Amino acid sequence: MDKVLSGIRPTGFLHLGNYFGALLNFIKMQEENECYFFIADYHSLTTHPKPADLKTNVKNVLIDYLAAGLDPEKATIYIQSDLPEVCELSLLLSMNVYVGELQRVSSFKEKVRRQPNNVNAGLLTYPILMAADILVHRADKVPVGKDQEQHLEMTRDFAQRFNNLYEVEYFKLPVAYNFGNELIKIPGLDGSTKMSKSDNENSCIYLSDTPEIIRKKVMKAVTDSGPTEPNQPKPQAIENIFNLMKVVSAEETLHFFEEEYNQCRIRYGDMKKQLAADITAYISPIYNRILELRDNDEYLKRVIRQGAEKAHENAAKTLHDVREIIGIKKF
Repeated sequence: MDKVLSGIRPTGFLHLGNYFGALLNFIKMQEENECYFFIADYHSLTTHPKPADLKTNVKNVLIDYLAAGLDPEKATIYIQSDLPEVCELSLLLSMNVYVGELQRVSSFKEKVRRQPNNVNAGLLTYPILMAADILVHRADKVPVGKDQEQHLEMTRDFAQRFNNLYEVEYFKLPVAYNFGNELIKIPGLDGSTKMSKSDNENSCIYLSDTPEIIRKKVMKAVTDSGPTEPNQPKPQAIENIFNLMKVVSAEETLHFFEEEYNQCRIRYGDMKKQLAADITAYISPIYNRILELRDNDEYLKRVIRQGAEKAHENAAKTLHDVREIIGIKKF
C-alpha cells in the first residue's frame, strides 16, 4: 500500500473547483492508500504573514475536508503546525540545499514579482518545508498541480542528495500521483478558464455558500448578448456556463439549453437560474454537513488530536532515523 501525502493552505473556504479538481480524488485515494492530509498553516504565512484569523481558517478547511467526504478513520488528517518534526527535518535538509537553486524556482520568482514588499526567507525556503512535509512521512506519491511540479522535483533532488551524502537508501523518491483519468477543471464565473479564489474571489462557488449567495453569484456570471446565427461557436465565458452545467445538471437540462443556444433562442437569465438551482442541489449534502460540523467543536478537536497522534508516530520514527544517519546522537 502506497503512502500518499497532500496539503492545502488555510487561506479561505474550499470551492467547487477544489472539490472536483482534488477532493473527489482524495476521497477515492483514502480507500486504496495510506493517506496523510494536512492543513498547511505554516505555508500560508509566506503570503499571509498577518492572517485575520488563522485559527478560523484552519477550522473552515477541516470542516470542508470532512463534509466533502474525507474519513479520519481511513486517513490521517492533521494540522501542519501540530507536527514539530516537520520544522526539524526542514532545518536538517536546508543544510544541503543551495541558495542559488532556491532563487531559480519559478514560483519564487513569480511571488517576488507579485509581492515585492514581502520577499521573506520563508518564501525562499518554501520548497524545503514542502520537501519536509513529504519526506517526514516517506511518502511514495503526492498529488500536485502543474504549479507544484517543480517543487516535487526538488523534493526528489533533496532526498537523493541526502541518500548520496550519507551513503544510504533511506528516503524514497516520491512521484506525482496519477489518478488514471482526465481531471475535471471547473471554470470560473468571471469568464476565466479556472475557478480560482486567488484571481477573483467572486468567480468561485464555495462549498459553504448559502443557496442565496450561490444564486447571486451565478446570476452575475459573465455572458454576452447571445448568438446571432445558428450553431455559432461559444465564446469562453459562455462555454464556462455550459461546462458548469455539464458537471451539476441533468443531461436533458444541458441538452435543452444547448438546443436553445444553437437555435438563437437562449435566455441566459433562465439558464443561470437553472444552473444556480442545480449547483445548490448538488452541493446540498456537503453544505448541510458543514452546518452540522460548525457546532461540533468536540468532534473536530478529536479528529485533529487523533490525526496529530498518528502523524507524530510516523514522523518521529523518520526524525530518529535521520538523526542517527547524520550522527546527531545523545551523549
